[in-house]
Amino acid sequence: MARTVGHTGASLKPSVRRWFFVARVAVYAIGGNALASPTGGDDGQSERILAHVMSDVVDLLESGWGVVLTHGNGPQVGHLMALDTDLTQPMDAWVSATQGMIGHGLALNLDSILSKRQRPERTATIVTRVLVDGNDPGFSKPTKPVGPVLNAQTVMEADWDIAETKIGPRRVVASPLPMEIIDLPVIQKLVDLHAVVICGGGGGIPIAKKGQHFIGVPAVIDKDRVSALLAIKLQAEALIISTAIDAVRTGFGTDGEKSHRTLTLDECEMHMEAGEFPAGSMAPKIGSLMEAALHQPGLQAILCQPGDALEALRGKAGTTIVV
Repeated sequence: MARTVGHTGASLKPSVRRWFFVARVAVYAIGGNALASPTGGDDGQSERILAHVMSDVVDLLESGWGVVLTHGNGPQVGHLMALDTDLTQPMDAWVSATQGMIGHGLALNLDSILSKRQRPERTATIVTRVLVDGNDPGFSKPTKPVGPVLNAQTVMEADWDIAETKIGPRRVVASPLPMEIIDLPVIQKLVDLHAVVICGGGGGIPIAKKGQHFIGVPAVIDKDRVSALLAIKLQAEALIISTAIDAVRTGFGTDGEKSHRTLTLDECEMHMEAGEFPAGSMAPKIGSLMEAALHQPGLQAILCQPGDALEALRGKAGTTIVV
């Protein structure tokens, strides 16, 4: 879907004229673990991952893509909640706080790079609210890991819902499905103005309707689900979920392990039913890509590692979900 601002660009310099005619928009999702490891002490790993993410964004811009960035916040919101022992703030307030904190850091990094490269784009960070159903079954079955890996004493003493993840025991909270992105019109306007929009952080601030009023609710929405909804509503041409693996694999850790460059929706459903994609990690990512591919015809639904976005769009890296 071509996007212009109604200006012919006839009197503009070539570099600016190209900027006025961004034809494609990509929603690019960054995992919260890429920004702060839940195991702690990552020896600069997060900085290296962030550098690859920034490289992806610049590569996309220089290839004529507009970019909307979303990000996770599981480790960060969990750390803040753990420090708030007196429960002075509700969970939705901590989600809001981490959106601003992480968005600020991403914007500083990216604007510095864009300025150095003399590109015209600038970032815009939106503290994003997302409507959920107050009766969503997710509230009765917490599944979303937040915060660091817990030690044995904390597991025994803490009055939390705790689940065993692939990296160890972590606190889990409700993760209801997103219904509506309240700030979508603002995000759309900024996309039309060719800003690099940072939004939907941590899946957005979860809110529900109570009568005629909006209220915050204690939950962390899955950022990949919100990214898929955002890609559909923005009529984006690509949804890119960056993660720690270079492609989707089945038979992981076995002699029959296989890496997939493409997967159809039917193949994804088959592997999902066979338990190939764990509920706490790959299942939401694959499910979100499937949702976006199904509801936005022509969208490229991609999973890849940070640094591979452009090659993945060309079909040379990552995994693309096809209808």
